[in-house]
Amino acid sequence: MQTVLITGAASGIGRDAVRLFAGSGWRCVLVDRNEPALRALARELPSPTAGAHALCAIDLTDAAQVAGLGEGLPPLDAILNNAGMSDPSGTPLADQGRAQLDRLLALNLAAPAAVVEACRERLQPGARVVNVASGAGLHAIPWRGAYSPSKAGLIAQTRALAQAHPEWCVTVLAPGFVRTELVDGLIQAGRIDPAAAVSKIPMGRMAAPAEMAQALRFLASEGAGPLSGQVLAVNGGSSIYGGSQRFAPATLPVLPLDLPLALSVVGGDAAPWYAVATASTQPAYRACLDLSPLAAGPGRLLHAVHDAAVRFAAAHAQQASLTLLLPPVPSVRWQDAGDAAAARMLVSTLACEWGGQALRVNALEVPPGIAPAALHPLLRYACGAAAQFLTGQTLACHPTPERA
Repeated sequence: MQTVLITGAASGIGRDAVRLFAGSGWRCVLVDRNEPALRALARELPSPTAGAHALCAIDLTDAAQVAGLGEGLPPLDAILNNAGMSDPSGTPLADQGRAQLDRLLALNLAAPAAVVEACRERLQPGARVVNVASGAGLHAIPWRGAYSPSKAGLIAQTRALAQAHPEWCVTVLAPGFVRTELVDGLIQAGRIDPAAAVSKIPMGRMAAPAEMAQALRFLASEGAGPLSGQVLAVNGGSSIYGGSQRFAPATLPVLPLDLPLALSVVGGDAAPWYAVATASTQPAYRACLDLSPLAAGPGRLLHAVHDAAVRFAAAHAQQASLTLLLPPVPSVRWQDAGDAAAARMLVSTLACEWGGQALRVNALEVPPGIAPAALHPLLRYACGAAAQFLTGQTLACHPTPERA
């Protein structure tokens, strides 16, 4: 049995994550300042097979309380730093005082580092640390105070932690618009126009908290090892969109997130990849893994990605995913240096054009010699129904270090 510590556990993404982990047999350490909500949540959870779920009602902006968080905890396989806050005041940054800035920075930026420090002696070898940032950490959102700076800082902090502790798997989840209580509050306060927000998302909708919980469960698993130091932007393509036209609201329903995966493998030897599929009967979520870009010659990667997209679009009209395996960026003549970047931007552009049909496209950059089995869990998530809000991303994978 594995154990996960989840901050911000009493509401929103954290609450859905707790339910998913507990329902999957994990023991959960629930951290939130809202003790009544923690106790109410704990009463609905199935009991773990050993020990019991733990409740920690603390204020994460209080450094003294966080410092004692690790005392008495069981060994931890994962930490999910999910707690965070926004600034709904609409006050321009130049008009804000230090106290208003510091309150938000204390929870969004200082607390994740403090939680890891407080629990580091409890972390198991190969433990996973996941920090929940935001699309606001990738692009500035004005009139939200220090929200964007705090999330950009958290992304940088996470990458530094991954370098400092290669024995752990350290990643960032960057959600886009998710219909949590926090977002609903901003909508009610007039700080977010939901129609305008959806118009900037290629998939044409906001995500449900349960979709972020699925992403967190994958990142908290051993299969996330190849992504250590990476940002997983699960935002319906909003972070890769740069156009000016408005996207229409989605008309296709979100498929069940636990739908089995029906995977086709093209463009190379399929045998090492068949284990990724989880279904042989209908209904299932349809996906294609295209290996052909791995064999693209110098200056031909863009064309290989385009050819793969043409094949996929001819076979799938809606609600399916294409995942491409790309070679690492090579050392080439300067005249050929643009091909790899162009291919990756093509992935993002396709995602924007396909979003209205709930067709997704992502790419994994894989080094030579990496064992296919090491990528199976990542592909099972990225290709499958649990990742229906993940599109337009190119993720650099790397071999995971050997565990003692």
